[in-house]
Amino acid sequence: MPELVFFSGTMDCGKSTLALQIEHNRSARGLEGLIFARNDRAGAGKLSSRLGLVTQALEVADGLDFYAHLVERLSQGGRADYVIVDEAQFLTPEQVDQLARVVDDLGLDVFAFGITTDFRTRLFPGSQRLVELADRIEVLQVEALCWCGARATHNARTVGGHMVVEGAQVVVGDVNHAADEVGYEVVCRRHHRRRMTAASAHAGALSPDVLPLDSDSAVGTLERS
Repeated sequence: MPELVFFSGTMDCGKSTLALQIEHNRSARGLEGLIFARNDRAGAGKLSSRLGLVTQALEVADGLDFYAHLVERLSQGGRADYVIVDEAQFLTPEQVDQLARVVDDLGLDVFAFGITTDFRTRLFPGSQRLVELADRIEVLQVEALCWCGARATHNARTVGGHMVVEGAQVVVGDVNHAADEVGYEVVCRRHHRRRMTAASAHAGALSPDVLPLDSDSAVGTLERS
């Protein structure tokens, strides 16, 4: 049975790499799919991985109707055996509804890849609708790590290495960026709550730790030892 599958995870956990792997495996078996992407790091009309892999894709605009696009392609003799959508968090809820209709009415598998929450830990509208409609939700098992070594569960937006928690929901950036640009960093929940990025944690570590002892107590302890 065809499915609408939502592959979710933080930034830097291999979503785009998996999308490219699914495309490779299916095309190697003679299947033909349509690949859609939006705001990819490699530019418009691309689906790219941080591992350096890249392929052509159809850029998703706000007004794109997935169902109408597929119907037109098929009615003109074109072929489509499956659909891949990367950066699916940027879709509108209506576009996610269209993807569900592609599965139900056209009998095509749809594989959507995206992050679930934004830099404020709020659901993206597209991701929320995918959670509501998907036949299956897969959380990627390649764990991104926070700077502290714990599993990263949140996406932090940074400017100059410092976390910001206000601003537009969608600002294009990446985990690799110049220090003075808007960028992103994956962190654990604890350090997202504390607004601690790798840069701010390092700056804090440069200050000497202050022991919770006064000088008299310290001397007394040394004499007893």
